[in-house]
Amino acid sequence: MRVADWLAGDDREVAWRGDQPLMLSGMHRQVLALTHRLTAQPGTHWALCFDDSYRFCVALLACWYAGKTPVMPGHSRAALLDEMQEQLDGVLCDMPLGVSLPLLMCDDAEAQGQLPPLPESAALVLFTSGSTGVPRQVVKPLAVMEQETRWLSTLWGESLRGCRVIASVSHQHLYGLSFRLFLPMTLGLPFSAQPLFYGEQLAQLPRDCHYAFISSPAFLSRLDSTLDAPACELIVSAGGTLRVSDAEQVRQRFGCQVSEIYGSTETGILAWRRCDRPDAPWRSFPEVRLEQVTPDRWQVWSPLIGDNNGLTLDDRLNMQPDGGFQLAGRHDRIVKIGDKRISLSEIERRLTDLPEIEDAVALIVTRHDRQAIGVVLSLNSTLDEAALHQRRQQWKRQLQRWLEPLAMPRYWRIVATIPVTTQSKRAWPLIEELFHVAD
Repeated sequence: MRVADWLAGDDREVAWRGDQPLMLSGMHRQVLALTHRLTAQPGTHWALCFDDSYRFCVALLACWYAGKTPVMPGHSRAALLDEMQEQLDGVLCDMPLGVSLPLLMCDDAEAQGQLPPLPESAALVLFTSGSTGVPRQVVKPLAVMEQETRWLSTLWGESLRGCRVIASVSHQHLYGLSFRLFLPMTLGLPFSAQPLFYGEQLAQLPRDCHYAFISSPAFLSRLDSTLDAPACELIVSAGGTLRVSDAEQVRQRFGCQVSEIYGSTETGILAWRRCDRPDAPWRSFPEVRLEQVTPDRWQVWSPLIGDNNGLTLDDRLNMQPDGGFQLAGRHDRIVKIGDKRISLSEIERRLTDLPEIEDAVALIVTRHDRQAIGVVLSLNSTLDEAALHQRRQQWKRQLQRWLEPLAMPRYWRIVATIPVTTQSKRAWPLIEELFHVAD
């Protein structure tokens, strides 16, 4: 089913919110009402900032039918949206936001009538952490999103008949958008308007239904081993590598093997695997082609990538004789903590934008099997201990305007000069040594 057909056909439950079923006919009327409001607005690029997946879907469709381009900034911090003013004409949301841009609150208003044709040029814009620390814009034509969904439907569509879709991941990023919204809308499956935050919410789901559960390694690793789990036909994990022990515990609780997805915002889905044994190989989707271009670099070509030259992967791959592969680490400065993709370069850039900080380096620090961000700073003036403590509290407040909670530095070190090698590169062993003594 193409996106142009999502609102067609007989009335059915398209989503639910708590105990309230949300019907396709109501979604059609709400999309039409919001389309009229958006058509009357100037500009083309509107940021979508929603907690509720159903309302997000209404806004997404209304943007396209109104000839606008929906933009997904990743999170809804007012400072970030104001910083993007040159790239945005307004904000659509279901939450109060103190932004200087034009703001349209979605109020569930309805209208009667027919929707206009869906523009062939319809696309959406996402932002992903670039290796320079500056968010990188990624344009996804609607046709590419539909193609990706067809691949997923071919892989899992038959097994998902009659399922309801639940998720612990946000629709504001590509993984959640593709799996939590595009896949159920295309297959005609009801989806939950609200995310799962805790494992206990799984235990409260009706037991007379079967589910497709869209999740992340971080959420699955926190599940209580005594959880009364619902019946799942599919459990998908992406955003990081799921530990074998966590995958096995999930299988025991749900009676369903976890399937993992490999890909990125830039590439879309590239490969998948079922976590049915240790070191299960990744399998590329049929139309994805991987080629080794240097001893440690791989290039990927896919219909989901707009560039005919393909893209160079930031991951190292170990290819196997049967065409499967294993992931063997990354080249860039993007790291994963929990299920969040965090740019160390952006953290460094935000720190050096502060007036007292001359230079900064960020890294992952592991303590008691838990990871957090550590930073080493050199300052342009000398501060005593009391002044330094006060400044650090100020820096944290300023960083909160830009960084998500998991990206906030937890461990701080102040040095006269950040250690470098004789080639003037970061001396990582010396930098890491600064965190050998616990705070």
